[in-house]
Amino acid sequence: MTLDLWRITGQPQVDSYVGSRIELAALLVNRLVITSAHGREVRPPTSGADRLAAINAEAVANGGVPRALPSALTTEDADRLAAIAAELCPAFGMGDAALASVVGALNDMLVRHGAVPNLHGDPDHPYRLAFHRADATRVDAWAADMGTALAMVIGVGQAARLGVCQADGCDLVFLDTTRNASRRFCDLSCQNRAKASAYRARARRQTARRSAQGEEVGPDPA
Repeated sequence: MTLDLWRITGQPQVDSYVGSRIELAALLVNRLVITSAHGREVRPPTSGADRLAAINAEAVANGGVPRALPSALTTEDADRLAAIAAELCPAFGMGDAALASVVGALNDMLVRHGAVPNLHGDPDHPYRLAFHRADATRVDAWAADMGTALAMVIGVGQAARLGVCQADGCDLVFLDTTRNASRRFCDLSCQNRAKASAYRARARRQTARRSAQGEEVGPDPA
């Protein structure tokens, strides 16, 4: 009998933990680092207070998801998380073929923040696998967990799932959970915007071709 390791009882919980930490990394990158979103320029917060407000606002907007977001962060924590998010940002959108430039930095982060597999819990509650020491600070715990989760995805050849929106004027990042890693946009609004832009480009090419051929053409599409 052969065991499929990805279908052992309990594996969905492991996958969920890794996924939630990648989603947390994406949340911090999008809130604290990205400078363009949905076709508009955005200004990342620059003070600890504003960074903390941005993180808390994202937690409220998503109903507290990812669950790792607590209400006890300090402004100093927010400043450190902004620096960590800037380090994590290059891992998104690189793909398997262009990772050499980010792997070294990611390895350094894992060492610096004390990433280590660790079972957390007690006899009265189910133990769970985390990627930080039980006595780690909140920021070190988050950095270790996020860095390890990204490393696990990269390490199994799935870096393409660490995506960046392909719409013009949008650099929002995301975890692609589609079956064939085919997601290209951060959300439906950017997908629709990209489709509209592609339609207008095709219409302009057709108009230019007809004009070159001496045909009568109407006004350019808006």
